[in-house]
Amino acid sequence: MTDAARVLGVDRQTLSNLLNARSGISPEMAIRLEKAFGTPAREWLTRQLDHELAEAMQKADGIDVQPFTGVPNDVQGGV
Repeated sequence: MTDAARVLGVDRQTLSNLLNARSGISPEMAIRLEKAFGTPAREWLTRQLDHELAEAMQKADGIDVQPFTGVPNDVQGGV
């Protein structure tokens, strides 16, 4: 792991956090991964977003939101 962290220009703890899902792929890390492996940064970020959305969807039934049914008062002509 030391060599991989060195190649990415991060410390071992940062790489360990990423690999053990204690942190996600930031835009900066996505750029580092692109430079190291050639996979576009956007692809790394898309994978991260897909992962986060999948996690949130598992909790979707517990998210209580009322359907939007009209124009909010602050949009009707207010400032």
